[in-house]
Amino acid sequence: MDGRLSTGVAGLDDILHGGLIPHASYLLRGGPGTGKTTLGLHYLAAGVAAGERCLFITMEESEARIRANAAARGIDISAAAILDISPSSGFFAEAESYDIFTPAEVEREPITRRIVEHIEKIRPERVFLDPMTQFRYLSADAFQFRRQVVSFLRFLIEKGATILFTSENSATVPDDDLQFLSDGVIDITLGPHGRAIEVTKFRGSDFQRGQHTVKLVDAGFMVFPRLEPNVQPADFDFEIIPSGIPELDAMLNGGIERGTVTLITGPSGVGKTTLGMQFIKEAAARGERSVLYCFEEEQPLLLARCDGIGLPVRAMMTRGTLSIHKIEPLRYTPDEFADRVRREIAQNGTRVVMLDSVAGYRLALRGENLRERMHALAKYLQNIGIAVIIINEQETIVGEFKATEVGLSYLADTLIFLRFLEMDGELRKAVGVLKKRLSNFEKSLREYIITPQGVKVGPPLKGVRGILGGIPELIGGGKR
Repeated sequence: MDGRLSTGVAGLDDILHGGLIPHASYLLRGGPGTGKTTLGLHYLAAGVAAGERCLFITMEESEARIRANAAARGIDISAAAILDISPSSGFFAEAESYDIFTPAEVEREPITRRIVEHIEKIRPERVFLDPMTQFRYLSADAFQFRRQVVSFLRFLIEKGATILFTSENSATVPDDDLQFLSDGVIDITLGPHGRAIEVTKFRGSDFQRGQHTVKLVDAGFMVFPRLEPNVQPADFDFEIIPSGIPELDAMLNGGIERGTVTLITGPSGVGKTTLGMQFIKEAAARGERSVLYCFEEEQPLLLARCDGIGLPVRAMMTRGTLSIHKIEPLRYTPDEFADRVRREIAQNGTRVVMLDSVAGYRLALRGENLRERMHALAKYLQNIGIAVIIINEQETIVGEFKATEVGLSYLADTLIFLRFLEMDGELRKAVGVLKKRLSNFEKSLREYIITPQGVKVGPPLKGVRGILGGIPELIGGGKR
């Protein structure tokens, strides 16, 4: 957004709808080790890159250590000024004592003078102060501290600066007063599943609410915004993607549509992934790119299975019409995974996305709401015209039929189910369509067979009942 100041972290700028509003003050809260200082370095580096005058006021770490830490992460703050008012090593050796005046009364004046001199000299456009809570120990009481902070922030803003400052909040020393005094509040938390960032206050602008994933990597601070499904729908045609299996396409009234969610559900080993790959094969034949995210199966095993039934997956990968990614669920958060999907689509023009499977994706959630997260991802992809195929594994092999055990069937525009059957002492499979929002569909069930030559679908199973229960029986002299 025009007029905004970048924080230096693209994901955080997205959450703030473009960045910080200039000439305001922003509080960065968090416990030790959450990455507050690293984010501040990115903030200053963004200013340096934009040719702005930048100042780092450090109350704890030395200038040498700050510059070394920034250089180690590849963050360029070489042109930023640093005012180091942290205690030197000589402070302890001198063991100064104050017999008449308190330390706050003695030390506040020279520190204030140094800050004012630097501000007047540099006229910074960006200021990062780490941490503001140190001023609390230079004040006689809470009232004096509050007045001092208000005056300091006004002084900087009147000099044309935008201020980012940190606090070391704790149960014994809360920072509620700083939250009231600032124009924006950014919280960083460190929990059992990693870091998260949340904007809780942002005067003068809307922002993306909720917690978002944070990763500290070698290059510094990374933010992965929570996916919002309410993206403006793109203008696209609900073009049909066939499976290439005439009988199945007849059941689906031609195939599945672009911009819809297709849920393929069934027990383990029934052929769900293989069926999903049929649609990907047909999309590839038209030169369209697809991506398959495997949460459970390893890529070599998947390729070997496809080779065994004549699916040209290796050729599709060579031509660039298919990309297969093995996703380790416990390594990625939902925000990180959604970011991967978004970048895949933006960079490669992908038209079909297949997730295999719901159970693997649920591991990445680490206790979060599965329906909420899957809804956001699926609706986002739908709105930009992607054909989404989701593989769902049912827990039961035979017995009572359930579309899903996790309540995701409402998401599906098309729901295809596969079942094992025990017929004449032989294990067989059936395929059926339970739902299709955009067109009519065949209500019959057909036999589903995987052969070395590929997938075959038989004629409708007539004169048989009990198929959904997995143990069919003949009625009225029917054949099976």
